[in-house]
Amino acid sequence: MRIDTLSQIQQVYGSKPKRKAANMSGVSYGRDAVEISSIGKSFQIAKNAVNKADDIRESKTAPLKEQIKAGTYNVSGESFADKLMEKLGL
Repeated sequence: MRIDTLSQIQQVYGSKPKRKAANMSGVSYGRDAVEISSIGKSFQIAKNAVNKADDIRESKTAPLKEQIKAGTYNVSGESFADKLMEKLGL
């Protein structure tokens, strides 16, 4: 290895004097801000409406509960199978 090449390598990896950071006084910093799009606002309104809605529609379930209590609730096996096949897309 040549000696002059070694000195060039040392120059590349040698320590350099550290520079002081520029004076940052007088610099104003901006504030972070978040802006929600109109789609996001619409989504939030829809989500709140769903959260406020009842999970169970009593007008639909009350008659079925009464039929079950009375022992008069009957489900046709054929209609159940038809609805199941329809739901599965078969």
